[in-house]
Amino acid sequence: MKILVTGATGMLGVKVIDALLERVAVEDVVISARNLDKAANLKQKGIDVRKADYEDPASLEQAFAGIDKLLLISSQGDDETRIRQHSNVIYAAEKCGVGLIIYTSISKPQKSTLPVAEVHRQTEQHIRDSGIPFTFLRNNWYVENEIGTVKNVLEGGPVLTSAEDGRVGWVPRVDYAEAAAAVLSSSGHENNIYELSGKPASYADMARELTNILGRRVTVRNVNDRTYQEVLIANGTPDIMAEFSVEIQQSIRRGDLDIESDDLPKLLGRPAITLKQSLTEIVNQFEFKNHPR
Repeated sequence: MKILVTGATGMLGVKVIDALLERVAVEDVVISARNLDKAANLKQKGIDVRKADYEDPASLEQAFAGIDKLLLISSQGDDETRIRQHSNVIYAAEKCGVGLIIYTSISKPQKSTLPVAEVHRQTEQHIRDSGIPFTFLRNNWYVENEIGTVKNVLEGGPVLTSAEDGRVGWVPRVDYAEAAAAVLSSSGHENNIYELSGKPASYADMARELTNILGRRVTVRNVNDRTYQEVLIANGTPDIMAEFSVEIQQSIRRGDLDIESDDLPKLLGRPAITLKQSLTEIVNQFEFKNHPR
């Protein structure tokens, strides 16, 4: 059984590889990489590293030769670029006879208003149209996306949001990575869709958890979208990223990331990492960075 992971040098991909190597023999693991230098440490572990570029279909076909299962970790860039790159991967997988595509999608993409949702809608549909058996891992929001929020709190500020009481199923990357590794290393996942989410929580819940962790009162400041964007820009966030962040807050407010599902703990074989555990880890990382032993 040959398993290939795309994007294996990225923040999620690295964790997928670590989790996968705990479950299968290194000889069964293959990665594709555009920059082989970035994959040098993986090659040193005995992993088969194949050069492939999302923009070069021929290189993808060469990389996917003999692959049974393929994990397509969504790429980076604008919507048009990402959709084109994902399509290239799917076409190559189809030509090479890949037996299963596992795709890292997003929560409820068919109805989601998240600014990244269209990429996932189109990619899921393309995979369905290819006829290749699939597994969609619909990941909720990375708790690591809130590192800036925690940093602001540690500097004495509030939890800033315009999402009102909208809830998010925050989970750290490691849980999503282990879920992907569980699917890649076992059978019976063909044509299944997993909504992967932690227990939904609001920014007010986050403030309460940080209050308990820090031993001091942490407030939540709910503002309108314009104020939220202005504060981000005033704190150095580039305009385009501030606008993107506002769109995320709007989607949270609409309930796009409010998912009640037990799919993640079932795949993990354990409870998902809680918001309190995740926030504690982030706080400890900041404290260690500022006061190393």
